[in-house]
Amino acid sequence: MGRVEGKVAFITGAARGQGRSHALLLAEQGADIIALDMCKPLASARYELASSNDLADTRKSVEALGRRCVSVEADVRDEDQLAQAIREGISEIGPIDIVIANAGVALFAVDESHEAWQDTIDINLTGVFNTLEAVVPAMVERGQGGAIVLTSSTAGLRGILGPSRAALGYVASKHGLVGLMRSYANNLAMHSIRVNTVHPSGVETPMITAASMIGFVEANPHLAPDITNPMPIDLLPCQDVSNAVLYLVSDDGRYITGTTLSVDAGFNNKN
Repeated sequence: MGRVEGKVAFITGAARGQGRSHALLLAEQGADIIALDMCKPLASARYELASSNDLADTRKSVEALGRRCVSVEADVRDEDQLAQAIREGISEIGPIDIVIANAGVALFAVDESHEAWQDTIDINLTGVFNTLEAVVPAMVERGQGGAIVLTSSTAGLRGILGPSRAALGYVASKHGLVGLMRSYANNLAMHSIRVNTVHPSGVETPMITAASMIGFVEANPHLAPDITNPMPIDLLPCQDVSNAVLYLVSDDGRYITGTTLSVDAGFNNKN
């Protein structure tokens, strides 16, 4: 028996990176997956976002593990698209037990767009709010409890990364997720629905290893303390964040709610 055997997990930003990693680990541990991603360009992004092929690869990888997977292309900024995606997923594989609100962008670039602030807030913060508002009512009505994890960041606990529009939007959005988490955790505790945030430092994903991000860091060497871990590792493997997510959504974390869990190689503890 897997640690989430027979559960259904709804994961946003599931086409690649952390989202795909979460989907595969939960599938290995017995969950069926509703995998959602936008799969279209964003004008303010200076890196290539996930594609339809990426999302299809996530679905195939989950199915190769013997679990069911519904993959849906939808934009977390669009409430109607989210609602339709959830209806489609539930109709095919059943009601949702686990939510991982993972979709997000990091629009850091030397030539950042003026829209970098608003797009970051709309996707990273409002998109998570939209996700929860779309999925939580059915979880409450079902009366079987559940677990929700929001993907925040070390930047959700510290004021780092400098004064650019993208950086300020990223830090504000990731801090905002902590407030959302704490409010939903209080509001949903009576329904045995647990809500937590996970706070990784830099993770080895296409978003973080993109040329635009590397160029931004090279152009701002004074930000080195904001991206340096005390432990001797530059970027965390996705698997380590997935392990923390699995802990939070499984029965191992059955009485953990309202918590900010750091997976950060000591980053938030350093001076």
